[in-house]
Amino acid sequence: VIFSCEKKNNSPNIVFILADDLGYGDLSSYGSETIETINIDKLAEDGVKLTSYYAAQPVCSASRAAILTGAYPNRIGIYNAFGPTSDSGISHREYTLAEMLKDNGYKTGIFGKWHLGSKKEFFPSNHGFDEFYGILYSNDMWRWHPEYPEGYPQDLLLYRNENALKEIIDQSNLTKDITSESIDFIEKNKDSPFFLYIAHSQPHVPLFVSKDFEDITGNGLYADVITEIDYSVGRVLNKIEESGLTENTIVVFTSDNGPWLSYGNHSGSSGIYREGKGTTWEGGMRVPTIFWLPGIISPGIINQIGSTMDLFTTFSNIAGVPIPKDRQLDSYDLGPRLFENNPSSRNHIFYYRGNELYAVRFGEYKAHYITQGEYGLYGGKKNHNPPLLYNLNKDASEKYNISKEYPDIIKKINRIVTEHKQKTIIGKDLLIERDD
Repeated sequence: VIFSCEKKNNSPNIVFILADDLGYGDLSSYGSETIETINIDKLAEDGVKLTSYYAAQPVCSASRAAILTGAYPNRIGIYNAFGPTSDSGISHREYTLAEMLKDNGYKTGIFGKWHLGSKKEFFPSNHGFDEFYGILYSNDMWRWHPEYPEGYPQDLLLYRNENALKEIIDQSNLTKDITSESIDFIEKNKDSPFFLYIAHSQPHVPLFVSKDFEDITGNGLYADVITEIDYSVGRVLNKIEESGLTENTIVVFTSDNGPWLSYGNHSGSSGIYREGKGTTWEGGMRVPTIFWLPGIISPGIINQIGSTMDLFTTFSNIAGVPIPKDRQLDSYDLGPRLFENNPSSRNHIFYYRGNELYAVRFGEYKAHYITQGEYGLYGGKKNHNPPLLYNLNKDASEKYNISKEYPDIIKKINRIVTEHKQKTIIGKDLLIERDD
């Protein structure tokens, strides 16, 4: 792929926008009838909309670790969500996407939610980011909820790099401020290649919007929140255009996992897919995803399987940056499919919950070895032997178990699982062995 660019360094800019707990059915370009997302829809119209794109796990920290490392998060010892009192975080043995790009001439910035450790050794500045503005963990991790422990802080802290700026007593302007800081980053770095990671803290509960977006939709607070995120995307795209960077900036928009359905009208929609955040049903891990680079990525729809883990290899190849050879990655290059309309080599995805493999998708089929509702709310943990089997092309909502009709498919998926487990190291205590 050849990028047109007047810069001395011909590497493209990368803007990655991640929503928090946004459901597959929360965008009008993905079927929402209650939320109009005109700017994100414009991204989809001028870019590529992916329909079978997956988070690596249905929970915050694990999902974000996979994005930055290109590996299943349990492979690197991260398989849950870090709290403000946690002593753990992303290991220095990991080589993040930000570090890789920074080592090759990119300016790097993250604006929004980090959630890969709240001790200083785990801060973004120690893992490849030149700039950080935002919060260290989820926007609910203070004592707004009666079930949260006494050790939790009274309010969120807002950080710039490694310095706490203030307590956020009211989060209403956080989406707006994250966007403004992101735009300032583009302005400062428009003459050099940059990697901008915009990690919105919404629509994770508790929900907040700025005054300009209160009751703007007439469809409730959740719709207002998504509308403000959409407006934020529009602001970023306008800045890219004003800066003359449109032809050399790839923009990717997605979500870290599915919607947190137990919060009722303060949660989103999985569309036609079953359940949501915290589960390995499709609604928990299949996320809306758009790639945009006018003139280079032809508009269209991609139904082939992809994953947020694939950003690591895809971005590195787009930027002309060598991929590290000293570690096992689970990242596939989506470039052939995006730029040349050729299939990528990914035809499967493994669905982990915590440290256990719950399900596998292979082509159009998905086998569930273990099922469990959202954090135990919708039914206990169940093991399945033989596994439940669904044809996602014909039964996207996973209603009709066809395991008895297709024993050969189950045998084939079982072999894939065996091979995967043989070469997959699980757990923190094995990290040193893997990285040495």
